[in-house]
Order: sequence, then structure tokens, then C-alpha cells
Amino acid sequence: MDSTQAWRELLGKIIADPQEQQRLANALSINSATLDRWVNGSNNPRPYNLRRLISALPEQRDEMLPLILLEFPDLNLDDFETTDSHDTSSIIPSEFYMRVIEACAMTGKSQRFWTVSNLILGQALGQLDPNNLGMAITIAQCMPPSQDGLVRSLREVFGRGTPPWQPTLTREALFLGIESLAGYVITKGRPIAVEDRADRLGFYPVRWEKWEESACIAPIWFEERLAGCMIESSTQPRYFLPFRQALVERYAYLMMLAFDAQHFYAQRDIQLLPMPDREVQTQRAVNFRQRISDILTEAVQQQQPVTIEEAERLVWQQLEAELLLAQSPVTHQ
Repeated sequence: MDSTQAWRELLGKIIADPQEQQRLANALSINSATLDRWVNGSNNPRPYNLRRLISALPEQRDEMLPLILLEFPDLNLDDFETTDSHDTSSIIPSEFYMRVIEACAMTGKSQRFWTVSNLILGQALGQLDPNNLGMAITIAQCMPPSQDGLVRSLREVFGRGTPPWQPTLTREALFLGIESLAGYVITKGRPIAVEDRADRLGFYPVRWEKWEESACIAPIWFEERLAGCMIESSTQPRYFLPFRQALVERYAYLMMLAFDAQHFYAQRDIQLLPMPDREVQTQRAVNFRQRISDILTEAVQQQQPVTIEEAERLVWQQLEAELLLAQSPVTHQ
């Protein structure tokens, strides 16, 4: 292989790892076999894909970029500036604010949360992960106060993702308490980023999820009250650089518009307790739909019908109480 094609040889070494080959294919939204064709020279990537390839290989950028320019000298070097300074900004586009305001104005109360949050999460995902390296963004909302009048947990209610996560994320069996990074953020009332899953020296409580290598969480405020937080997870370690952290915080401010005023709680009324691991929660919630059906059936029999939304809310509160009770013997040892 001559010197002008040395970048292909380097790429071949990189994708010798099947997992890395699939990661690159996902990041570039191409078939993994296309990478093989680039390596053997039977196919030339388009400039657009070369830019995305460089962005997806930050550690090899300094070595690979000069080699690419040897074969493709007509490419504009400015196009290969890092996404940190050009492709992704810490400013939300001004026209997007108008789209959110229009959605708030034109959507009924019952659908406003889902409409506005879906709009915001889609825009945030595109701006925070423009190269599809792998990101999940979820909303964790404060559960209604328990019988003691205090908020005791958060619940992940909705999310969006890029591969390896699903496009739409619904984590029906996941409550978060003080043991979680989200709970810690709510308690402190400020954004927090954890740079690397491999960092064992951090002092933040983190329960790492599958594929998650770094995370950033920002609280959702309104009139000095909290509704919950936005959770950003990336497949890339050290992904949440300061400009991305600022962007996460701005989207969390904008998310305030998705919630009704009664969904916000004074910080003094949020005293989270520990919640069990995901496996325990999943086992408890296995009959979630049946419990909703039972409530609806009983309400009809008693001639006191309730809506599906009301039945779901009641079951969530029952599950929270059961999980807190199951966890309480551990927390009082």
C-alpha cells in the first residue's frame, strides 16, 4: 500500500477490533462492511464521511488527518476542525426557542409534557451528539410527596437515545434515590458531570448503566423549586467538556416549560431515600399493567371511574412505597 493510502492501513488496524468497527459504523451511520471497503481501497469515502470519521476517532486524529490529506489534498482543512469548537455550540439556536414556545401555546395541558419534552430531547440529542457516538438523555421527575409530605424519590419518565441506546427510552421500573447521581444533583441543586467510568477516585454516588462511560446531570428549576433533572449519558469517556456541560444546563432550564407549576417542589421538601437496585425494581414492577387494569376494573365496579393516567399514578405511588419499605431494613442498620 503506497504512502497516499496509509490512512487506510491505520483504519484497518483500528477496525481489527470488531466492537470498534461496529462503533465506528454506528457513529458514521454506515454499514460496517463499508469500512472494510475503505480499507481495501475498493471504495472511497465522501468528504462528509471523512469528517465524521475523524470526529469519531479523537485519539487518532493527529495521526490520521495528515494521512487522509495525502490522498485527498483538495479537502478543506478547516472542515476537519474538532467538533468541540465548531460542530457543536454551547448556544441553543434561537429559532428553537420559538418552536418550544409555539408547542406550549398550541398543545393541550394533558399532552404538553410529552410534546415539549420530546421536542427538547430531540434537539438536545442532535446538538450534544451530532456524530452519533452514542448518547442517552432521560428526564427524572420528582415523585409526588409521600404521606409525610416529603418527596422521597425520582422516577425516570421519558428519554431519547442514539445507538447503542434505543431511539425512545422508557424505563418503567426505575426509581432513583439518594444513592444515585441524579439524587445527589437534586440534593445539591446544581449540575454535576462525572468524566470517566474508570475513575475510582470520585466522590459522587454513581450507579453506572450499560454502555455509559461518562455522565452529566442538571436540575430542572422554576421559581427556586425543583421538578427533577435531565440525565445525559455518553458512550465516550470525558465527553462532557465544559461547553457541553453549559449546554446541558441550558436545556434543563428550557425543560422547565414542559412541567406544570404543581410539579415543582421546594428543595427543603425533597428528602430522598435510598432505592433498591434495578433488578429488584424490575421484579416488583413485573405486574405493573395488571395492577392498572385491576384499579380500573374496581373503580368501574364501585361506580367511581378513574382515568388511565390516574390509575398509573396510583400504581407508581404504590410501587414507590413498596420499594422504600423493602429498602428500609438496610438503611436503618
